[in-house]
Amino acid sequence: MNEASVTSPQRRRRWWRYAGEALLLVLLFIGVHSWQIRDLPAGRAPPLEGMLLNGDPITLAALRGQPVLVHFWATWCPVCKLEQASIATLARDHHVISIAMQSGSKAEVLDHLKRNGLTFPVINDPDAAQAQRWRVRAVPTSFIIDRAGGIRFIEVGYTTEVGLRLRLWLAGQGWGGRIAASTMDKR
Repeated sequence: MNEASVTSPQRRRRWWRYAGEALLLVLLFIGVHSWQIRDLPAGRAPPLEGMLLNGDPITLAALRGQPVLVHFWATWCPVCKLEQASIATLARDHHVISIAMQSGSKAEVLDHLKRNGLTFPVINDPDAAQAQRWRVRAVPTSFIIDRAGGIRFIEVGYTTEVGLRLRLWLAGQGWGGRIAASTMDKR
């Protein structure tokens, strides 16, 4: 059947079918995302402090006043490898704290960074103590923290650089949705 012989009601039915399928995909995506972040923290970000691989101490509290990307990743994670160039680029323009979860010794993580030409700040978390505090079960997991220390956005899995930049900008403007109203009142 060629396109010229398709009647207007047939086109309408086809369009509605496509729209219904698109809506179903969007709902499925939202459902999967909600399931992935269901147990992750909301409201005020958990404490985060440690030593960067270069020996400098770092705390999330010291970065208050600016939006921050807290990024959990692993050297053995193929999706994390796809994202690492984006994280490195973001770290040039924004505050980034990355946590190498269960990725081996400090020397092994440093070797991974050197081999891949990466320079972003990294806390090594060989026993997943930081990850447990943040209830992270999968990598990559990214938290966008607003100026007041509240979690605004959470992403599990691959996230584009543009998506992270937009979320950081929105968090800097006070927009975003993960913080509960009752948590905001406690600030």
